[in-house]
Amino acid sequence: MPRPVTLFTGQWADLPLADLAEMAADFGYDGLELACWGDHFDVAECLRSPAYAKSRHEILGKHGLSCWAISNHLVGQAVCDPIDARHKAILPERVWGDGEPEGVRRRAAQEMIDTAKAAAALGVSVVNGFTGSSIWHMLYFFPPTGPAQIDAGYADFAARWNPILDAFDAAGVRFALEVHPTEIAYDIHTARRALAAVNNRPAFGFNFDPSHLIWQGVDPARFIRAFPERIYHCHVKDAARTPDPEASILGSHLGFGDHRRGWDFRSPGRGEIDFDAIIRALNEVGYAGPLSVEWEDSGMSREHGAAEAVEFVQGVQFDPPGRAFDAAFEKR
Repeated sequence: MPRPVTLFTGQWADLPLADLAEMAADFGYDGLELACWGDHFDVAECLRSPAYAKSRHEILGKHGLSCWAISNHLVGQAVCDPIDARHKAILPERVWGDGEPEGVRRRAAQEMIDTAKAAAALGVSVVNGFTGSSIWHMLYFFPPTGPAQIDAGYADFAARWNPILDAFDAAGVRFALEVHPTEIAYDIHTARRALAAVNNRPAFGFNFDPSHLIWQGVDPARFIRAFPERIYHCHVKDAARTPDPEASILGSHLGFGDHRRGWDFRSPGRGEIDFDAIIRALNEVGYAGPLSVEWEDSGMSREHGAAEAVEFVQGVQFDPPGRAFDAAFEKR
């Protein structure tokens, strides 16, 4: 059961899809997880033109590549967030509009509804992304934060996302939240609470990404086992904690790649994540979807990193057992 190894295109959105597809095929990838920005996948164009989805498959197919998921992280972030100037840089103009916060959130929600329809038109069954959060900035409970304020944040998430998830249900597509700081779910406890907020509806699950868990002190394999039926997609991304008496896990307002940070992302296999344990957990829960490399490493060229990452993932994965290892000793 070798799972397909794909490359998430978000960090490559400056390249035309045709160029990236050729490069990814040369590296040895089986497919691409298309980002809904750059020219890789345009939600609005897909809904306008019946030929658009076909054009994406033609570009991929020319290089022997497939697509199992698309990702709309940037727009999803704006659905629940308190909107500020930072969002303008990541949103399409049609979503940003005049920048009035509630208008941005409404347009972002509609774009996510449209993303479900576009995914169905493309023939994929998973959309990965972010949700945003109205309460992430309340992470540290000072000024004093009461339970009612946190409850209200999850209620806000449910009110804004249930209509979106209705559209996902109608399209036969599932939404996979990348559990991540700044989202409504960023660890196991908050992931459970997010599921409960939407009444555990099947349209909502997770894009498992261990890199955002490890530096928080969360065991990635335990996350998989906590949500065995909700792992809808899997990112392969590494990270390393770099303990320093002067730095915290909060990043110290230092940019990625700064040696003074308390943690940073690494090319797969070059950080501290135990991918053997992750593959064993994925085998246990029966995950058979793509292993999608989201490549980020500030100390390495992306071409080198993406090329070595596909070899790493191909080497680390293995099939689950078809029988007990000691079955040969059973009496007949």
